[in-house]
Amino acid sequence: MSFTRGLGWRPVTTLLLSLAGVGDAIYLTIAHYAAVPLACSDTGLINCEKVTTSPQSVVLGIPVAVLGLAWFLAMAVVNLPPMWNPDRALATRISQLRLVMSVAGMGFVLYLISVELFVVGAICLWCTAAHILAFTLFVVIVTGFVSPVATTVPAG
Repeated sequence: MSFTRGLGWRPVTTLLLSLAGVGDAIYLTIAHYAAVPLACSDTGLINCEKVTTSPQSVVLGIPVAVLGLAWFLAMAVVNLPPMWNPDRALATRISQLRLVMSVAGMGFVLYLISVELFVVGAICLWCTAAHILAFTLFVVIVTGFVSPVATTVPAG
């Protein structure tokens, strides 16, 4: 039985994007806790060290890398093939959760980009990779979302 029959490329694409984000976030988290330099420039506008060691790299006492890892792991779970199964009783709720999570993720990405550009004054390429993955997930999920309201057939 195929969990994603009739759903096209979205389930596999979103899972792969989520797993790529997990990998990126793991690297950033390890670099944070091991205090090792990232494989990235540390001078000029592209300066991963400046971004990842800035006071803004921690939100409410939690490193942004850990928040990213948690988000990408959660996205990987809701993007597992069984979670896309249209026959599941919770399919609508999971679809809505996926949409809300992607919108929230994009909101946080926009915040982080503004902090990088206007507060820290530097860009981290590894962070940018996570931002691009989150944006791509957002686009794939939003463009594929079908509202349960829109699919309801009027009675009568």
